[in-house]
Amino acid sequence: MLKVAIGHSIDPDSDSAVQEVLSQCLQTLKGDMPQAGILFAAIDFDHRQILSQIRAAFPTIDLIGCTTDGELSSVHEFQQDSLVLILLSSDCVTIRAGLGLSVSQDALAAAQQAVQTATAHQDTNPCLCIALPESLTVSSPLIVESLQKILGANFPLYGGFAGDGSQFQKTYQFFGTEVLTDALPILMFYGNLHVSHGLAHGWKPLGRRGQLTKVVGNRIYEIDHQPALDFYNYYMPGLLPSTEFPLAIFEDDSDRFYLRVAVGYDRQEGFLQALVDWPQSGTVQIAQASRDEILQGAFTSFQQALTDYPGQQPEAAIVFTCCVRRNLLGTQSKEEYRLTQQAKTYDLPTAGFYTYGEIAPLITGGSARSHHATFITLLLGTR
Repeated sequence: MLKVAIGHSIDPDSDSAVQEVLSQCLQTLKGDMPQAGILFAAIDFDHRQILSQIRAAFPTIDLIGCTTDGELSSVHEFQQDSLVLILLSSDCVTIRAGLGLSVSQDALAAAQQAVQTATAHQDTNPCLCIALPESLTVSSPLIVESLQKILGANFPLYGGFAGDGSQFQKTYQFFGTEVLTDALPILMFYGNLHVSHGLAHGWKPLGRRGQLTKVVGNRIYEIDHQPALDFYNYYMPGLLPSTEFPLAIFEDDSDRFYLRVAVGYDRQEGFLQALVDWPQSGTVQIAQASRDEILQGAFTSFQQALTDYPGQQPEAAIVFTCCVRRNLLGTQSKEEYRLTQQAKTYDLPTAGFYTYGEIAPLITGGSARSHHATFITLLLGTR
């Protein structure tokens, strides 16, 4: 089986918060020693102190984590400025951590370093990777593409990009007792593991699709050989590009799409700008959603993951939801977690965080994409 212990503290003091989450986890573990852990922490904690206390409690644990833009769990639901610890113990699943450094200098080399660390001395092939990468020093799609290239095109890859409480200045990643930046920590799973995921957001495309015809890095200059801003203004007259109206990105001739948010524009040159790189090709549509539809996306994501789960009952849920959703929902953000609980009929240990981008394939068995404004549910259990 897979035993999952979750601790969640809303105490602003680092020492008190880590002691509280450790106490909660120890009560659940009942003497079992965890193999691995995941830590989601608000930006203002003393992260080194927290990590060293977790290591003191569990000297052999493989631990990764990151700073966030909000946290949630089945202990305290949605919170900000809190601390969440997930501990994993199993007699039939092996879990190992890996780390890649200097992602901004060479994302592919960092991905290879992380995977090699996590797969060293393992006799069996891995079956799942969870990644919690840097988000501000390098374009997030490049990290996802690099990891997927090293792991294999269809290897199950999930995760979320580190945040810093909407400051957009500096994020931190955790590995063991180390507090890092510009880093790529991962957890690799081996053994008899069941996995399923749900992906939803609530946005629906409107208007016609346009072809990306000129893209340079994080700027779209032309759609259908016309200024990208003109394409936007045609369907949204009088409104400026914003996170509320992202672009739906379609690949090939599929009706499936992922969201990418524009955060800036230039009237003179007519480009739309994002924090990350746009795809070089494909078709796009402007997308819109009401607050109720955005909230419904959380329910749909959880329900889809439960429906697709290949076993009888999952033993843990890890969720990755976007800071864009939190900013748009405001005080309604707490309803995201509560809606997910309506999708199930039994207690399921759940934890996650608000990200600067989410990692998941559009379909089971496909390659992962870097998403925005999306709610990802990852379910785990043993066979």
